[in-house]
Amino acid sequence: MKNTTIPAPIAGCMRWGIWGAGFTRAQYHQMIDDCLDAGITAFDHADIYGDYTTEAEFGEALQLNPGRRQQMQLISKCGIQMKTPNRPEHGIKSYNTSASHIIRSAERSLENLQTDFLDLLLIHRPDPLLHPEEVAEAVTRLQQAGKIISFGVSNFLPAETSMLKKWVPIAYNQIECSLLMRDAFTNGTLSHCIEHEIIPMAWAPLGGGIISDETHPRYRAIRSCTSELAAKYQTGENQILLAWLLRHPSGILPVVGTTKLERLLEAKEAQNIQLEREDWFRLLEAAAGEEVA
Repeated sequence: MKNTTIPAPIAGCMRWGIWGAGFTRAQYHQMIDDCLDAGITAFDHADIYGDYTTEAEFGEALQLNPGRRQQMQLISKCGIQMKTPNRPEHGIKSYNTSASHIIRSAERSLENLQTDFLDLLLIHRPDPLLHPEEVAEAVTRLQQAGKIISFGVSNFLPAETSMLKKWVPIAYNQIECSLLMRDAFTNGTLSHCIEHEIIPMAWAPLGGGIISDETHPRYRAIRSCTSELAAKYQTGENQILLAWLLRHPSGILPVVGTTKLERLLEAKEAQNIQLEREDWFRLLEAAAGEEVA
């Protein structure tokens, strides 16, 4: 089955509900409309967001103008079982990547989002008990039923991805990646993505708001560098941080988890910035506190 093309930037919806802004139905609807009108069409969810409530709230808002579903790409993740009153059957927090759980989770996401299909379903975290044949069975059944189009993983290392990839095609890997969280650049994750034509998505691409965190030990060095480069490229500092990720040849798609449209517009603007090679390394040096070896 042909994979869905997910455009950047991606609007991360984790904080839209009770885990953050607590949007009303009208605010969800307005944010969805504003994003789509700005050409931001991909929305990232997970079944657990808002203690299993955010997808349903998004879906209710979407029903105020259901025709807009055809203009967007919906992403969701499953595989984490949270202990919450909304899932009283969960005794402890755990992972579940059994075929039955993946299928039921995907179907619940469809019900909550009030849509017939997900453009992309991801396994949220590596599960020590993951059985690749069970995952493949679930993905095949969901794709054959037209309930998901593309499949991927989240927070998987190269060895974990390669193992699963022998049983089921993997189109995306959503990982934590930013100027502050650079492990994927050195642990083989991004190289593995290039080698196997897996598209990486980056959650927390702004490094948890480093340019406003004066307590961080690298704050002054990073701010000095981003400020200088923002002036050089006639843009903002957040755009520079995102352009740093976008410069990588793996084609990183930033998932910007924000409740403010302006942050997403900054991410869209960042796509037009091509950092010079030495500027990319200036940022790396500012964050690492040392020049490359």
